[in-house]
Amino acid sequence: MISPLPGTLYLVSTPIGNLEDMTHRAVRVLREAAVIACEDTRQTRKLLDHYGITGPVVSYHDHNEAARTAELLTRLERGESVALVSDAGTPLVSDPGYRVLCAAVGRGFTVCPIPGPSAVLAGLVGSGLPVDQFFFGGFLPPKKGQRRKALEGWKELPCTLIVYEAPHRIIDTLTDTEELFGSRQVVVARELTKLHEEFLRGTSGEVHAILAGRTAVKGEITLLIGEAPEIAEDETPVEEAVATLVAGGMHPMDAMKAVAKRRGMSKRDVYARLQRG
Repeated sequence: MISPLPGTLYLVSTPIGNLEDMTHRAVRVLREAAVIACEDTRQTRKLLDHYGITGPVVSYHDHNEAARTAELLTRLERGESVALVSDAGTPLVSDPGYRVLCAAVGRGFTVCPIPGPSAVLAGLVGSGLPVDQFFFGGFLPPKKGQRRKALEGWKELPCTLIVYEAPHRIIDTLTDTEELFGSRQVVVARELTKLHEEFLRGTSGEVHAILAGRTAVKGEITLLIGEAPEIAEDETPVEEAVATLVAGGMHPMDAMKAVAKRRGMSKRDVYARLQRG
């Protein structure tokens, strides 16, 4: 049995629903880590009890991450191994942990990701939408105006868009999607890996009608939206098209590539246009 390396921060992926998705490696690292840092100790303790893991657990969340980061760094400096987990899925993906990761990297400690369950990838591969390129937008803003602004910035993406949404807002979000994007193919992936896992596929209007006909919508939701259709002719200046995608959160190089692909140009030509502008 190989024990975790001293002075190493492990980012351990945990199940998003089905406890059988825990990997052997993840179980071993959690069992042998000097300490396990998690969002909710009560939630994580259920998982640890299931696998007979009895090591010490400390909370690490948005409200105590500054103080807890210092404590975890002290442990790493003493040569201890620290395992970081979220309530479910892969740490740092729309969850706390970025502060301690950056601090560990900055101090030269080894950071070791333990891959595993992810609602983003599970939803993507099961959606039936293109998987060669995708953009993950995290949790949508809860307020309507901010949510629509975010969606507006992403509507021209030439790839599958993936976001997380709360069940009590999904119907309103599908309404926004229909109004802003037009009739796109969407997928609502609900309760992934759990007993009531469900994929609802169709246009935004069709999926909206299905959910609106239910008494209530429950469970964690991953929403996937199909890529923008090919536009035969786009007279928007290249500079403006790239700026719109960047404003929506896309990396400048990816934005240039997307605009080039949509207009049948080379990325070099798009870059040259931006330089002249």
